Amino acid sequence: MPRYEYRCRSCGDTFELSRPMAESSAPATCPSGHDDTVKLLSTVAVGGSASAPAPAPRAGGGAGGGCCGGGCCG
Repeated sequence: MPRYEYRCRSCGDTFELSRPMAESSAPATCPSGHDDTVKLLSTVAVGGSASAPAPAPRAGGGAGGGCCGGGCCG
């Protein structure tokens, strides 16, 4: 279930809620009980390491590219 971050305009507290995407724009109440909250724009961080090897050079040794591997584009 996605987590959404909110900020309370009354007390300034920032908090997160887990809720279905269908309820992402529904009003949220802060932990202190205030109703004047705003949903914050969240960024998505993608981490990890690349474990796949780099692609091998293509046969023919040409620079490649273009629409057809560089052979007929010119």
